Amino acid sequence: MWGDKKPEAPGKKPTPQQPQPSQQAQQVKPTVPSANAPAFPGEAKTMAPNDPTYPNTSSGNTARLGSSLHVKGEITGNEDLLIDGTVEGLVQLEDRKLTVGASAKVTADVIAREVVVYGNVKGNLRARDRIEIKKDGSVVGDLTTARISIEDGAYFKGSIEIDKTGDAAEDSSKAFSRANRGAAATTTS
Repeated sequence: MWGDKKPEAPGKKPTPQQPQPSQQAQQVKPTVPSANAPAFPGEAKTMAPNDPTYPNTSSGNTARLGSSLHVKGEITGNEDLLIDGTVEGLVQLEDRKLTVGASAKVTADVIAREVVVYGNVKGNLRARDRIEIKKDGSVVGDLTTARISIEDGAYFKGSIEIDKTGDAAEDSSKAFSRANRGAAATTTS
């Protein structure tokens, strides 16, 4: 198709309306696309991963749910997720990070390794590693995590359960041994 160009007859010259290939190459000026306009009509603009207004994740595999998107149902996956739109239902990212953007409205239960909230969340959050509620963030629901950070200016209404599953067995054995020592001390004195 592209390479099926017929060779021109030796005596014919191109018509004046069509420049010769060497002239055409000289007339084309390279243009640098602006940040707002695509280089050509079919090109999409790069979004959040390269956008400095959003936090960058270390893995580089961050999916983004844009501000104009509304999702009802269940979101599960195996990559980090940045939500800027509206989500209702369940968000389950067992070993990944969920970032709730400043324009996001999430009405869902969330299960993830790490949750960072810049926007609004109504629902229970369970994070294996940590939960952060940033200064303009809002959470109404119960939190279960090993580490918690709530910045000044953030809104939180609910309960917090610190769940250190790795340390729970160690802590209970220490408490048990202390109780035994106390019981032994009271019986011998």
